[in-house]
Amino acid sequence: MTPPFIVNRKEHSEMGSNSSPAALITGGTSGIGMATARLLHTRGYRVVVTGRNPRTLEAARRALPDGVTVFSADAASLTDAARVAAHVRDHVGTLRLVLLNAALEQAALFEEVGEVSFDAHFATNVKGHFFLVRELLPSLARGSAVVFTSSIIADKAMPTMSVYSGTKGAQIALARALAVELAPRGIRVNVVAPGPVDTPALEKLGLPAGQLQALKDDIVAQVPLGRFATPEEIAGAVAFLGSPDATFVTGATLVVGGGFGVAS
Repeated sequence: MTPPFIVNRKEHSEMGSNSSPAALITGGTSGIGMATARLLHTRGYRVVVTGRNPRTLEAARRALPDGVTVFSADAASLTDAARVAAHVRDHVGTLRLVLLNAALEQAALFEEVGEVSFDAHFATNVKGHFFLVRELLPSLARGSAVVFTSSIIADKAMPTMSVYSGTKGAQIALARALAVELAPRGIRVNVVAPGPVDTPALEKLGLPAGQLQALKDDIVAQVPLGRFATPEEIAGAVAFLGSPDATFVTGATLVVGGGFGVAS
């Protein structure tokens, strides 16, 4: 069992205070997750981020401000989901916002996708999130919000992305179902669906450098605003969905795509 890795033990010891709202972000050690952690911290949140890559965990420890807890956990592991929930219960208390951002994204032609890859995508992107929310229910009080990071690719199909696209569509369907089921508890469930975003996730597609650049160029050509989003722009959308400004928003998918897919 991998122990939690705490950024700052003094700050962590104070995490149990309920004087400020708390947020949990899975996949929070880079990209959209890290940008959201930074933004929420500036707005007074006590933040816990999770990740499983030792390199990005260490980088997050150095980069994120004191008071943000970095916790080693595999989003696909139900055992780790229970560990994360126990940590929240024992050291954080009530959560105001949960961002389910951890994701596996690998490109492969349909006929080349193996069972191991298929199962790994759904375990990380769907199953793990489902059971983490269930484990966190005791820490989600009335007025709290759960946000899934899906993708515009759930609606705009792209070659080599069949499995990833399927998981992102499943997230949207799951969020809608949970929005209805958890509404009596006062818990809102929504989705942010980013379009093209300039994050390290692009490098994890496994494409050769030339092919990856060609993909980026092709994508930008289809975005009316003519560029990739920054992680900070997606973080702003997440913060909105978790804020008092969105208290009557649930079961919704907020597309942040620069118009990608609108004109075609």
